[in-house]
Amino acid sequence: MRIVLLYGGDSAEHDISVLTAASILKHLDYKKHQVQPVFIDREGQWIAGELLEEYSLSEDSILYLEASDQQHFYRQGEAEISQGLAVVPTDVLTKDSLAFPALHGPNGEDGTIQGLFEALNVPYTGAGVLASAAGMDKIISKQLFQQAQIPQVPFVALTSYQYETERSEVIARIEGQLVYPVFIKPANMGSSVGITQAQDRDALLQGLETAFHYDTRVVVEQGIEAREIEVAVLGNEEVQVSQPGEIVKDQGFYDYEEKYINNSIEMAIPADLPEESAQAIQAYAKKAYLAIDGSGLTRCDFFVTHNMDIYINEVNTMPGFTQFSMYPSLWAASGLSYEDLLEKLLKLALERFNKKQGLANQ
Repeated sequence: MRIVLLYGGDSAEHDISVLTAASILKHLDYKKHQVQPVFIDREGQWIAGELLEEYSLSEDSILYLEASDQQHFYRQGEAEISQGLAVVPTDVLTKDSLAFPALHGPNGEDGTIQGLFEALNVPYTGAGVLASAAGMDKIISKQLFQQAQIPQVPFVALTSYQYETERSEVIARIEGQLVYPVFIKPANMGSSVGITQAQDRDALLQGLETAFHYDTRVVVEQGIEAREIEVAVLGNEEVQVSQPGEIVKDQGFYDYEEKYINNSIEMAIPADLPEESAQAIQAYAKKAYLAIDGSGLTRCDFFVTHNMDIYINEVNTMPGFTQFSMYPSLWAASGLSYEDLLEKLLKLALERFNKKQGLANQ
């Protein structure tokens, strides 16, 4: 099978996508597959490397593609690896391919590129258009969780237009429904990009300005003292849920820099939870997955208070996917290796595609 691995992208999560792709490239089974790496630069240009029939890069290699005049090159540090070519999507997304979007953030996991795959009738890993869009949008997903009766912390949703035209009313609504501290989040970003914590009104105003830099829609959530528990979900109609893991914190809030630059996150797998609480989290995760019409994979994140109250935080339909990230680590602890997890995702992609083709031909 020819796998088209798409990575990079024009979102603020570009660098995380590169790390994810480097790990996937290293662990795919080249006895079964050929791999076509396609780098999407920050301007949206697609650049295809040479077709890989074996993994020939050094152990610590991270793939970047850099442009120099009209030439494009893979680079490992300063050493040129191989030449790449600028392409359009239809050059690489052909009938004999399977797309693996290792893309995070807008234009990667929000249903946009999934719509392209659907239009080209190409199988692809991960969530479909609806689940990607709903899972990415924190406001829409919260509304779906409300309908599914999954507990979540109080929140206020607002648009940039509301903030610009009704600022005093918006602030009054936030302070009337929530108490400090609060968290301010862009509706359509992940990996803690654009998220801030506010302990007072001045910090709230600054946090809103930051969040609106990334999106025209923002959600403000009630801050609570809680542990951060995550579970991995895998499957199409038949859904599997991993044991819970915990983000072990030595400070109140980890922003993008702490997570991905300083690498100060520690994980405890399995999380130290009563069996009843662990099972409740797994049940809520499955419920959330079905609520967004999930397929392929999703990571579901929860808050658990000292009283064992459980609140869903968000879902991520394309979570961080290096071999050390929480999602594959949860499955590794549950007995599914990184390599086998990749194969499972490819099989799920073909299973969903073939089923849809069968329905279309009835």
